[in-house]
Amino acid sequence: MKKALFTLLVFASIASAFAQSFSIKSVLSYPFPSQLVASPVGSKMTWAANEQGKRNIYTAEAPDYKAVKITNFNEDDGQELTSLSISADGQWVVFVKGGDHGGRDGGSVNAASLPTPPKVEIFTIPFSGGKINSISEGDNPVFSPKGNQLLFAKGGQIYLSPADGASPAKNIISVKGSNTSYKWSPDGEKIAFVSNRTDHSFIGIYQDQKTPIKWLSPSFSRDNSPVWSPDGDAIAFVRMQGVGGETDSILKAKHQPWAIWTVDLKTEKSKQIWKAPETVRGSFPSIEGGANLMWAKDRIVFTSYEDGWPHLYAMKADGSQKILLTPGNFTVENIKLSSDKKTLVFASNTGKDVHDLDRRHIYTVDADKANMKPLSSGLGIEAYPVFSGDAKQVFCLSATAQRPLLPALLKAGGTINLIGEELIPKDFPLSKMVTPKHVNFKAADGNTVYGQLFSPKKAAKNHPAIVYVHGGPQRQMYLGWSPMDYYSIDYALNQYLVSMGFTVLSVNYRLGLGYGYDFHKPKNAGAQGASEYQDIKAAGGWLANQANIDPKRIGIYGGSYGGYLTALALGKDSKLFAAGVDIHGVNSRFSSTAIEGKTPAPDADLAAKIANESSPVTYVKTWTSPTLIIHADDDRNVAFNQSVDLAKRFEDLKMDFEFLAIPDDTHHWMKFSNGVKVSDATADFLKRKLMDREK
Repeated sequence: MKKALFTLLVFASIASAFAQSFSIKSVLSYPFPSQLVASPVGSKMTWAANEQGKRNIYTAEAPDYKAVKITNFNEDDGQELTSLSISADGQWVVFVKGGDHGGRDGGSVNAASLPTPPKVEIFTIPFSGGKINSISEGDNPVFSPKGNQLLFAKGGQIYLSPADGASPAKNIISVKGSNTSYKWSPDGEKIAFVSNRTDHSFIGIYQDQKTPIKWLSPSFSRDNSPVWSPDGDAIAFVRMQGVGGETDSILKAKHQPWAIWTVDLKTEKSKQIWKAPETVRGSFPSIEGGANLMWAKDRIVFTSYEDGWPHLYAMKADGSQKILLTPGNFTVENIKLSSDKKTLVFASNTGKDVHDLDRRHIYTVDADKANMKPLSSGLGIEAYPVFSGDAKQVFCLSATAQRPLLPALLKAGGTINLIGEELIPKDFPLSKMVTPKHVNFKAADGNTVYGQLFSPKKAAKNHPAIVYVHGGPQRQMYLGWSPMDYYSIDYALNQYLVSMGFTVLSVNYRLGLGYGYDFHKPKNAGAQGASEYQDIKAAGGWLANQANIDPKRIGIYGGSYGGYLTALALGKDSKLFAAGVDIHGVNSRFSSTAIEGKTPAPDADLAAKIANESSPVTYVKTWTSPTLIIHADDDRNVAFNQSVDLAKRFEDLKMDFEFLAIPDDTHHWMKFSNGVKVSDATADFLKRKLMDREK
């Protein structure tokens, strides 16, 4: 029998039953900041804050950096704010309202179930606050270096609008393909862009309405990531192979070729200046920003995984004198270039403390030498750094194990000056947060598994425990609040579960980031054997062997890829995992790889067999643990039918399960109330199945 949870989710009765020292709503009430950007000039900054679903724009500037709210959106309407930037003169802030930019489809979201769905729209507002100007439907606005114009995309074409919206936007580029990645030339007179044409892509230069598009070194490849030289006389870009060729093996790891090219715009001569090593590690990096191609003052900078870690490299414009800027066994991400184009700032999981592997701190490095310098250290989490326009200050997002993320100014000597600390609600249970501890252990095949252990301040004898499995899977959980909104919710839920009396083990399993290429890209993972599940099983076994934990009351929960691994755990090892919550998980990994007119892959049959063995639905008949399935039906990351299919299989087998279906929201709980509902339902289910049952 299936049981709907709607009548169970009365928050007051749940809070009373749990006798909690704080509520799930209060621990989720933090003002989550995102989209932190600085002005191209001076020392101004802006960011978006999500305060219990009410999303607004804040600004701050020297000398006092006081947080000032310049918009007044007062509804938990599920409309995210993205694409923030400040105009070149520091006078305007632009933003996009609406959409789901963390999903495969960033289009309109109607999480509030309105009869007429909201649009994805671009707005500008004076930096000091005032009238909000509606520019147009569209996305991804970019200010001109002159500050008075905006480029943006709509329907795969490129538009131009005055920054104040005084006149209607004009469609200036309307050519074949979907046109993206547009970049103004340094003088604001030309525009480089990518024209994606399914199996190939070109880079074009737009000058004006009378001049034909100039296509740069057109080929049968996929060209992307154009960047201008500081003088505007050349373009660098990434070239990758076009789509096609013989059907290759599905199961064999293959090198994914890529190279960096330049084009002299005066002579139109192009040149390959660097080619990636023809190794699996040398493949195009599947990390934030991809190649992160930048043209510094006299160096071209990029990221590569070629030495086993995602690092920054630099070389002259002719490809000579290539150097590794960030040597060491650590990850480099959130990379930004200073306005004077001399220095890079980034976040990395390295530092003085051995457990900085599970943190992020801020570093700088010059674009022409390997001279990394730390700007932050200690037991906190610092991420998403940006230089001020005058390159004299660095801003970032800062958190600790107890305090959620806030914008911050990094001062000399590593001092962190928080901005907007007063926005944290008075009832946020700051003093009740526990500090997770780094742990590691071995999986059955010898792989090292990493995790953060959340322990109750007063642990009862023989108490239940929970394994938490993150999604992605290209993610890393930290020894503090996550800089990603989705995982900040899960961190809050883990703290709430601990306050209930659970021990919680958050697992960083293989496929995740932060531990090098071989951990990130393991053999036989995902639909090719689910080797990463060994890490999840090892986590359950490790908990079962800890003192004061009841091995018969170990639960598991996770969302997205974490939902997939949760479902595998419940299907394959119900004796170890006594109950679990599968939140928008992938329950079937089988998909046809056949392409019409193509010879099947040589290992297609074997790959299909392994995909079937890697799918939770294969183990439904051995799935005996109580399960709660949660999914929102406008999910753009994991299809809702994954949960529909699993529920139907349970029903056909007369299995007992519970469910929570959420109409119209997406993978990212765009409405705060839905995030609270999901977290409350998860905690309530685990309590009933693990705490309230007889020992």
